[in-house]
Amino acid sequence: MKDGDSGGGFRGRGAASNAPSRFLDWSRSDDGVEPDPDAEPGEARLPTTLFDDDAKRVISWNDSPDIPFDRSLNPARGCEHGCVYCYARPTHAYLGLSPGLDFETKIFVKRDAAKLLRRELERPAYRPGVLALGANTDPYQPFERGLGITRQVLEVLDEFSHPVSVTTKGALVERDLDLLARMAERGLAQVNVSLPTLDAGIARRMEPRAASPQRRVETMRRLAAAGVPVAVLVAPVIPALTDDGIEAVLDAAAAAGASQAFYVLLRLPGEVRDLFVEWLERHYPDRAKHVMSLVQQARGGRDNDPRFGSRMLGGGAYVDLLRQRFRLACRRRGLNERTLELRTDLFRRPDAPGAQLALF
Repeated sequence: MKDGDSGGGFRGRGAASNAPSRFLDWSRSDDGVEPDPDAEPGEARLPTTLFDDDAKRVISWNDSPDIPFDRSLNPARGCEHGCVYCYARPTHAYLGLSPGLDFETKIFVKRDAAKLLRRELERPAYRPGVLALGANTDPYQPFERGLGITRQVLEVLDEFSHPVSVTTKGALVERDLDLLARMAERGLAQVNVSLPTLDAGIARRMEPRAASPQRRVETMRRLAAAGVPVAVLVAPVIPALTDDGIEAVLDAAAAAGASQAFYVLLRLPGEVRDLFVEWLERHYPDRAKHVMSLVQQARGGRDNDPRFGSRMLGGGAYVDLLRQRFRLACRRRGLNERTLELRTDLFRRPDAPGAQLALF
């Protein structure tokens, strides 16, 4: 097999297998996957199925010391973008489903997210802080075009003057430029565009249903032109696969109007490790061992390091060099010159006494 060949799998899907949830006390003899009956002859496709999520709350809280937010909202569980490296894949195991193909084909959508958010923001005890929209699943994956859950959430946040930080690989975010620009004008919104590589071939295999790299660059350009602060998130950095393109990504992002840049080293928690290795051996067999060797060097000899403080960035000689490269590249391109702080002092409950006077 040549470097980069498909080597099987399902068209438009990142994972190639569907191992059962580790929480089940039974296992199945096949992979539990039924191909799309409408697929062309010789072409294996899997349909996406949407299920209703019966969540009673939509704001998730965390006290992790190495992420820059304490609350987040995800419009769904699972993500059709199918990024093979996604650290959120193991969460599907808690549903009794596979972190593999199930994660990207069985999506649990929170149709009432805006209603539930409004209820939580109206609680007298609630105190505002930056809400991360899209921490565990992309808020602009394909189903959003028809359901509009993310837009409804943004409308509520706009109404409450609540700050939001959006992270996405989806060009559909441009649909909501009117809301985001209006909020950004008040210091209430910014967008992080995730862009690990400009290599269209790698991206197509690694993030099969996300927008192409060049389309994401154009999205950054349109956001910045509308006055929305943009950060490029070079994540994940994959040793010996995407790390040689960091400067090119930062060049493109800076030229498009991004003002900030961040990176995260590849993380392989839980079942993600086996899925990623399987993907590497299928698409890049000639460098698979080298990639994993560098990952282990950056993770203290392990495939994954879950410890706070090191899980995002790693450690060791490889990471030291990567950190220096990234810092120098950002400085040369004028990135990260100023820290963006979204406002929390404008928050108001629209129906609260005196709320109308607060408008003036």
